[in-house]
Amino acid sequence: MKFSVVVLCLVGCAAASVIPRDLDDAHLNTVEIAAKYGYPAETHEVQTDDGYILTLHRIPFGKKCGKENSKGPVLIQHGLFCSSADWVVMGPDHGLAFILADNCYDVWMGNSRGNRYSLGHTDPGISDDDYWNFSWHEMADSDLPRVIDQILRLSESEQLIYAGHSQGTTQFFIFNELHPEYESKIKGFLAMAPIAFMGHSDSFVLQLISHFQAELNWISQFIGMNQFMPSGGFISQVAETVCKDVYPGLEALCDNILFLACGFDADQLNTTALPVIFGHVPAGASTKQLLHYAQSLNSGKFRWFDHGVVKNEIIYGSIHPPEYQLDKVTVPTYLFWSDNDWLANPKDVEKLKEKLGNLVADHEIPYEKFNHLDYMWAIDVVDLLYKPMLEVMDKL
Repeated sequence: MKFSVVVLCLVGCAAASVIPRDLDDAHLNTVEIAAKYGYPAETHEVQTDDGYILTLHRIPFGKKCGKENSKGPVLIQHGLFCSSADWVVMGPDHGLAFILADNCYDVWMGNSRGNRYSLGHTDPGISDDDYWNFSWHEMADSDLPRVIDQILRLSESEQLIYAGHSQGTTQFFIFNELHPEYESKIKGFLAMAPIAFMGHSDSFVLQLISHFQAELNWISQFIGMNQFMPSGGFISQVAETVCKDVYPGLEALCDNILFLACGFDADQLNTTALPVIFGHVPAGASTKQLLHYAQSLNSGKFRWFDHGVVKNEIIYGSIHPPEYQLDKVTVPTYLFWSDNDWLANPKDVEKLKEKLGNLVADHEIPYEKFNHLDYMWAIDVVDLLYKPMLEVMDKL
């Protein structure tokens, strides 16, 4: 079934005004941004069973709430190439972390292994090949259990709400299948731009990469390009230079870097925030993460990583990798999706809905141009998405 939207844009979403952003936020980390706007912020470390050291950022309460009236913990998990910063870079009026905190939630922001905040490992001598040998499967199997344990322990809670975007949803689909013992610890799963199947992806960037999947795999294995788009790399430096107002003629370049991957929505893109956004994105990822998504696009299936016929036979006992069992995703699930999302294509979302074990409701964003990144940065994201999410969360 579908649930209703609490608040819609009363004037056309395209008519929304640009939101000024302080460009200094491009150079602050997640905790520094939160503190700058008057919110309490904490940093916590989590060690996984396979030695990765992850960073959690926390805003325990907002300006309108205290610990005494907390609604409990919520974990928000970012997507590919992103970090906890994505939930604060738009400032206190539009950042999801701030909005949840001001609605009395204890907000925890995850950072996946390999991003700018989670580069540590217990083995200081680990090789690059070994360190970057992970995809989102390992994040689901090894990272999320330890992260959830830490949050529940430190918040002194028995349950939490999980809200993921993009890869953050992929991780949870796998996590819930592989770790059914955690089902009682999750009140509900809010999936923004849910990604499992990708056979209908319209993303120009991912389509291009999928065509060169074999070459990228070879480069990763034999040349050693294990990290893809590291934090602070070439793209970030170029974007910071050309996206500022002093180069207005190059604004279209900055817009199109995002649109070619995720869908065009110029009306909802706050162009004044681009230098801040590109100060935090890309945050780093393994090449294997991207390859795994390219495999999903090429196969049209939601499967474990494909190592090739010979290695698959050794690892899985079959020439093909096994498919994830979405009927075992039994945590109460709420999907939030949009028509203009080139990565979480509506046809793939429809296929996902048919497979899920406990889909309670799905919500189509009531704005036809809403794209994959609008879930974090759209001008009208509060009315279009965050208020309907809060309606769900407050009932869990």
